[in-house]
Amino acid sequence: MDLSGKSLRGKVAVVTGGTRGVGAGIAAAFVRAGAEVVVCARRPPEEPLPGCEFIPVDLRDGPAVRSLFEGLDRLDVLVNNAGGTPYRMLGESDAERHARVVELNLTAPMTASLAAREQLRRTRGSIVMIGSVSGTRPSPGTAAYGAAKAGLENLARSMAVEWAPDIRVNTLVLGMVRTELSALHYGDDEGVAAVGRTVPLGRLAEPSEIGEAAVFLASDAASYITGANLLVHGGGERPAFLDAATVNKEA
Repeated sequence: MDLSGKSLRGKVAVVTGGTRGVGAGIAAAFVRAGAEVVVCARRPPEEPLPGCEFIPVDLRDGPAVRSLFEGLDRLDVLVNNAGGTPYRMLGESDAERHARVVELNLTAPMTASLAAREQLRRTRGSIVMIGSVSGTRPSPGTAAYGAAKAGLENLARSMAVEWAPDIRVNTLVLGMVRTELSALHYGDDEGVAAVGRTVPLGRLAEPSEIGEAAVFLASDAASYITGANLLVHGGGERPAFLDAATVNKEA
């Protein structure tokens, strides 16, 4: 199937947290694929997103989320992208602050999915969860985020079984992505490039590449894929022990 232009023509997609970064990249990819796209977040984008409608909503506000989906005439795809976390060691804050990270990254996607379920059932649509490699490895400094992303993958697999065959549910497991916030995590451009060199493909992902993967999972090309995790991480991380080993690396 040709995914380059019209694979989602006539479809309506909601991208949570779609106003910047990865979410904006996903929204743009869905527009290119022919979908009608609604992005939602607490604050509007700094600049209008071509081809997208913006609806303000706090995804931690259950009644507001339900109202958003009730107001849609049609829904074919939900991309649960909204999330994130500050860098905060576990012992440097109280449980309530960590719980808010879990609420945004795990509870909010569940709230949105439940609110969208009836609309998606009618169109035999799909849900794409945006996970993270932080959910599959230790995540010091972002432990609550990593725990939430691990839970999100499990939630998606359970949801895929419970809601089949009417709704497909899959997870994109992301590695590092170059966004406008990269400098906050990795320093200047030189720091970002240095971090990128730790990835087997030699660089961070671009938001547009995440978007194309999301388009694939939402399209008919993935019609028999549900309950799956698609790793979009450039090959992951080179095992540290390989660099520490004293064997002859020329052998």
